[in-house]
Amino acid sequence: MNIRYVGRQLGLLMLVLSAIMAIVAVWAAVQVLRGHPEEIAARNALLLSVGAGLALAGGLRLLGAGLGGQLARREALLLVAAGWLAGAAVAALPFYIWHGYTDNGSARDPAFASWINCYFESISGFTTTGATVLTDIESLPRSLLLWRATTHWLGGLGIVVLFVAVLPMLGVGSKRAFRVEAPGPTPDGVTPRIQETARILWLIYCGLTVAEILTLKLLGLGWYSSVCHTFATLATGGFSTLNSSLGQMDRAAIDTAVIVFMLLAGVNFGLYYQLIHRRWRAVRDDPELRAYLVIMAVGCLVVCLSIYRVPIVTTTGDEVSPSWGTTLRYGVFQVVALQTTTGFCTAEFDHWPFVAKAVLITLMFVGASAGSTGGGVKVVRCLVAAKVLLTELERVFRPNVVRPVRLGKSTIEPEQRLAAVSYLLGIVVLFGIGTVLIKMFEADQSISLVTAATAAAATLNNIGPGLAEVSAVDNYAWFSTPSKIVMSLLMIIGRLEVFAIVVLFHPRFWREE
Repeated sequence: MNIRYVGRQLGLLMLVLSAIMAIVAVWAAVQVLRGHPEEIAARNALLLSVGAGLALAGGLRLLGAGLGGQLARREALLLVAAGWLAGAAVAALPFYIWHGYTDNGSARDPAFASWINCYFESISGFTTTGATVLTDIESLPRSLLLWRATTHWLGGLGIVVLFVAVLPMLGVGSKRAFRVEAPGPTPDGVTPRIQETARILWLIYCGLTVAEILTLKLLGLGWYSSVCHTFATLATGGFSTLNSSLGQMDRAAIDTAVIVFMLLAGVNFGLYYQLIHRRWRAVRDDPELRAYLVIMAVGCLVVCLSIYRVPIVTTTGDEVSPSWGTTLRYGVFQVVALQTTTGFCTAEFDHWPFVAKAVLITLMFVGASAGSTGGGVKVVRCLVAAKVLLTELERVFRPNVVRPVRLGKSTIEPEQRLAAVSYLLGIVVLFGIGTVLIKMFEADQSISLVTAATAAAATLNNIGPGLAEVSAVDNYAWFSTPSKIVMSLLMIIGRLEVFAIVVLFHPRFWREE
């Protein structure tokens, strides 16, 4: 394996990340000039982090200086995994350095005193999980919260996909890197050239970003709040600038706008390319889109019926009188937020009836569409697994019938069926391992099985909130360091869809062929 060549490309990736961080640092400097002294430490932390990122990029480039070659499959896997792990470390530096500047007691939230907390927050941002260790979000400087939201936006389509879009140096290896990182079981390009595909996807992503920013601004939010919440929405992340998330705004119009954009973010972005080229039938006949909308509608119906006449407690602790209006507002919002794996919260759903919570947890695993910014198993995999199950069930009483498994007009090949079922099995196994490890590491805390299980599910499926002690109004700050390491691994495994990370632990991966 050509590790030095991988390091050279990783250096370019760190260069791109540092350049984006520098933009936020400039914004912080402008805030200082406008009379916001609380931004001074944040500005300094961002600038020092940019310097560290550039130094790392330069060192990695020197490591591979003069080397030619291309990314084979193993190198592509290593580049993507290393890109996320190293990128999260660089992105965590502003949080850690900032706390060092404010260690005199002016920082009200001590969460960033620990490096693992900073790394956890950064990984949560890049993987668009939205789980946070912060207990007082609003005490942080706005520039740090903007950088926190930016990690969401970068991780939405993927930092490596962005890398492929803006830098053509990877050559034929770009397709392999794209396939490793792009979410979903069929990350094929919308155009024959993979770099063109990456650019088109990012242009669509930017277009939706601008649309939501303007929408939220028209609804009365400031530019800063609009940008931060847009980054979190379209990345299906869930980081908010408010302690009580969107529930603190308590505005039905904003909730509705966010619902619409969460739904759009959970759709395969390749379908937007089809819409742009007026291929209406391709969109209309897409089986995954139909299933995505049907599952969402059924989930909304069941949850709303189960919470009707039940008092709703918002994330600010206020109790809302039950009515059809409030039921629809809070029920639909929470279903969309959790199935798209955005994780925004307006209500404390841990207080809802068992049926509603069971549906929400199920939707956490189902997730959004392949090729979207959402997490979870993905709707298409659930469709394939369901069709395989029905086919095998028919073979029990009709063993001589050979029936092809189809998804829409396409025949699902045996390799695709095996891949979908294997992925589901992998998720179940990792969920079980994560639950056991968290429960074991938190033995002194005597946490409930529900807390451990939903913490594992929420991090593995890149959602954020769970039930019990990790509910909509809680955070992850109280977990021990080993548990945070486990959950950080679960977040990145879930974002890179299990095998891209797990394969690194296979001894044969590192052996020369």
